[in-house]
Amino acid sequence: MAHYEDITTDELKARLEKGEKLNMIDVREDDEVATGMIPGARHIRLSEIPDRLGEIDLNQETIMICRSGGRSSRASEFLASQGYKHIKNMVGGMLNWNGPVTK
Repeated sequence: MAHYEDITTDELKARLEKGEKLNMIDVREDDEVATGMIPGARHIRLSEIPDRLGEIDLNQETIMICRSGGRSSRASEFLASQGYKHIKNMVGGMLNWNGPVTK
């Protein structure tokens, strides 16, 4: 099994509140992201990840986000299997997110 780490919604929120510029990818579907995304996150649907690997920096920490943590976990597993070393899965997903969102 390829290796990636988890990050909690509270850990992510604290890092954003400190002003860190983070690479975040929201893998939800279009109708889901229309309800709101974490400011600064990019939208790449889970099904598009294999075709859009060139948009994801192999050497930069990347935080994967979805509704509950399941799809982002699958995306994290896939990216790790492709040689990405700094992938983190946001556990609990947007259901647990209590920070700001943009629409």
